Amino acid sequence: MFFREVKMNLSRYIRHYMKNPLVLGTFLLTASGVLSRIIGFFYRIFLSHTIGAEGIGIYQLIFPLLALCSSFTTAGIQTAISKFVAEVSDDKNESRKRCYLAAGLLLSLSLSFLCAFYLYTQADFLAYHVIHEYRTAPLLRILAYSLPFGAIHSCISGYYYGLKKAMIPSVSQLIEQIVRVASVYVIYRVQMQEQIPVTPAIAVWGIVCGEISSSLFSAAAVRFSKLRLCDFKNALTKIGRLSVPLTGNRVVLNLFTSIEAILIPLKLKEAGLSTSAALSMFGVLTGMALPLILFPTSITNSLAVMLLPAVSEASAHGERDRIKKAVSKSITYCMLFGFACTAFFFFGGNFLGMWLFQNEMSGNFIMQLGFICPFLYLTSTLAAILNGLGRTVQTFCYNLVSICIRLLFALFAIPAFGIKGYLWGLLASQIILSVCLTFSLREYLK
Repeated sequence: MFFREVKMNLSRYIRHYMKNPLVLGTFLLTASGVLSRIIGFFYRIFLSHTIGAEGIGIYQLIFPLLALCSSFTTAGIQTAISKFVAEVSDDKNESRKRCYLAAGLLLSLSLSFLCAFYLYTQADFLAYHVIHEYRTAPLLRILAYSLPFGAIHSCISGYYYGLKKAMIPSVSQLIEQIVRVASVYVIYRVQMQEQIPVTPAIAVWGIVCGEISSSLFSAAAVRFSKLRLCDFKNALTKIGRLSVPLTGNRVVLNLFTSIEAILIPLKLKEAGLSTSAALSMFGVLTGMALPLILFPTSITNSLAVMLLPAVSEASAHGERDRIKKAVSKSITYCMLFGFACTAFFFFGGNFLGMWLFQNEMSGNFIMQLGFICPFLYLTSTLAAILNGLGRTVQTFCYNLVSICIRLLFALFAIPAFGIKGYLWGLLASQIILSVCLTFSLREYLK
């Protein structure tokens, strides 16, 4: 009898909370994020065995440029679409919501084609003079093909986040990951049969295939044929005004992050490592250990994505108590979750490194990086709340300070103390960032 009552109460509780768009959206994004990360882990293990630690290091060197391109073409625009769609509370005003999507798409696609053209034509220059690794040139040319498709996927996801409907973004995220892994495996098998050397290029082709599949799915789901006449010029102006500062912020932050990623292998060589050893260590850190530490962010990032439009809507209606509750619960749950992850990675780091990657160095990195978990998981959520409140300048300044701290440690601590110097910088930057974001929110909500 008791267990039947518990079961009924639990069922009632789940039904009640699943009606909440924030809870349901977070659940869907988390579920797809967890599945994507699980697939991604097996994918990372596969890559570590096929292209090796040095190959992963070369592959990881292109990601700062990808992040820079994405921030220029999509990041700010996606946030703007999500915010304006969320503020249109009238369910019947479908045309106005879709108008924001169309305006964002036009702007994002235009920028992505320009960025793709530059990346393709200037690949050699970027590889030799910016990244300082000539083997990244062919990877950058392949990467250029993914940018327009990434723009479509990002804008449509922003539209559905604004509607608080996470099903389409969740499924598209999962499709992207599945197609990416499947395409890389197929290319690998073909190259092995044809006795063609396997290089990091196969992983970049996987990115392109994944973006194509997710963009096609998203475009099919949104049904552009339903787009009616609307005040397109006004929508484009509003999207542009909000996205420009957001894009500027993201570009600056990712520019500094790109410099950081380029500096790490260079400074490791100053510390006495060979080029191969420096790239291998960089690959183990960024391609093996960090993805494992970031695995739980599938939960916190999902919450952050759904919080932005929800907080934006609450702010527009003057519901400060609702915002205060969101902030309080976010801090509590993120910190508890983060400390649990710290304990798990500290005690299980060596085992995970050897079991997953057959690499002792990755296990040591996992143990040391585990201490940043509470602060790392907290910052993404708090930053989303601040952005939803329109405090984008503050968020940008705090993130800039955090990156500058990491850069200083990379510049001066790595040559003196090796890679440990950079890990200390990561911890210090995340602590300072989380403290700044917390105090800023508390001051705003007093």
